[in-house]
Amino acid sequence: MGFSVEQTRQQFPALHQMVDGSPVCFFDGPGGAQVPQSVLDTMTAYLGRFNSNLGGAFFSSAVTTSLMQEARSAGQALLGAESPDNIVFGANMTSLTFQLSRTISRDWQQGDEVIVTALDHYSNVSSWQQAAEDKGVTVHQVGVTTEDCSLDYEQLANLVSAKTRLIAVTYASNTTGTIVDIAKVVKLARQVGAQVYVDAVHYAPHGLIDVQQLGCDFLVCSAYKFFGPHLGVAYIAPQWLQTLTPYKVEPATNEGPGRFETGTQSFEALAGFVATVDYLAQWGFEDLPLRERLAQSFAAYQAHEQELSAYFLEKLVKYSNVSLYGVAGTHALDKRTPTFAIRIRDVMPQDVASHLAKGNICVWSGHFYALGLIKQLDLLDKGGVIRIGMMHYNTTSEIDALFEYLAPFLIEADR
Repeated sequence: MGFSVEQTRQQFPALHQMVDGSPVCFFDGPGGAQVPQSVLDTMTAYLGRFNSNLGGAFFSSAVTTSLMQEARSAGQALLGAESPDNIVFGANMTSLTFQLSRTISRDWQQGDEVIVTALDHYSNVSSWQQAAEDKGVTVHQVGVTTEDCSLDYEQLANLVSAKTRLIAVTYASNTTGTIVDIAKVVKLARQVGAQVYVDAVHYAPHGLIDVQQLGCDFLVCSAYKFFGPHLGVAYIAPQWLQTLTPYKVEPATNEGPGRFETGTQSFEALAGFVATVDYLAQWGFEDLPLRERLAQSFAAYQAHEQELSAYFLEKLVKYSNVSLYGVAGTHALDKRTPTFAIRIRDVMPQDVASHLAKGNICVWSGHFYALGLIKQLDLLDKGGVIRIGMMHYNTTSEIDALFEYLAPFLIEADR
């Protein structure tokens, strides 16, 4: 058994399409990964044959009820949860977080405090700011260290107090790729009895999550970031599953994860989610449990992505007019994902992205909803950054093509 990029790419028809006679190169992974053919086929098959709601006596409803449980089991395996019942689904991570923030904050009192970070996508900031405003609660925001855009743990420790009710933190920055030491954050929270809410949207495509090892209370991610459909996935720790009081319609179940899921779920997306987790596990030995197959696959993905990161960084350092925001150097690849935020001196990020788009090289520019980070870097009024994100289906030859197309903007450093 071995990892093959080309074999993986066969699952992604879009990666082989031609636009204006040129191949397409996707470096837009953080903005939404491509979807494998197996996922598309599974979603179409469900919609065409079994589209129904839960609880009926007829065949399509029975299939849907079984699918719901299968999706929870897939989520349990993917996140390392204690039980399938700890997995909750919703429209997307942002919608889930706004919903859960209202539930979690119901018993907050004036004088309480919550902590958010400047490293986060603002889905994990604005949700808590608005919930806190409703309750008269104080919000503190932790900054980042300017040298590598890592979370300022010293400032975080100074902000944590007996008044702290919750710390909302990202697992990895969707802009710079910087990974956060969640265990350290949880330890600080536990000293004062605070909850920890983790945004794992960016981390989930690159590393296998273990919520029990992290010790967090809540963790959320989005399936479309790891080769699946538009679907939000949340982990709720066992101690909160029945003790929280969610906003729900009266006839809806008040038992288990269903009490957090408002309205009819997107069952076709759940079917796609199950197929996505199966895709992610494809490089594990078939006779092993799903969680173990996922561990083997993610080990292969990470090894390949770290090779891509090292290759990218070794090429980047050759140019004197490029600034990298985040963890630099090939010695610290375990502290970042293969997502890079750069600026080219005297060139607007949007102009670079537009230039690359002409060559069918797909990257993003701007602030990526990481408003606190871009503000702290003093780049909000300067176009933000160029974000280049890689997935396991990318290759070093694509990185070569990227730098060749960037050549008009780059100045080689003196040797």
